[in-house]
Amino acid sequence: MSDTFCGLAKGKCKPCEGGIPPLSADEINKHSWATAKWQVIDGKLRRDFKFADHYITMTFVNAVAWVSHQQGHHPDLGVGYNTCRVEYITHAINGLSESDFICAAKIDALFDL
Repeated sequence: MSDTFCGLAKGKCKPCEGGIPPLSADEINKHSWATAKWQVIDGKLRRDFKFADHYITMTFVNAVAWVSHQQGHHPDLGVGYNTCRVEYITHAINGLSESDFICAAKIDALFDL
């Protein structure tokens, strides 16, 4: 694992009430290589996860909910029988913030358990 990935995964999300600009394209690129399995699509940080069955999918969804609650930064989830799409965006700024990448790195670490 890269130092940047480990740093992001160990980070803590900062509350955002707006009033700050979203990350620039350069800042997004800086974080993107540390969360390489994620894509920026329609201004959101997205990753699709696939599982063996529904039970494992729901276990993952519940773990994502716990991590998100601990961070105070919640993703949009799309859940199917054996799939889960996780999308992060900082709604208060209608764009990506460092918190989105911190949470993505935490979810990557969770998935790799």
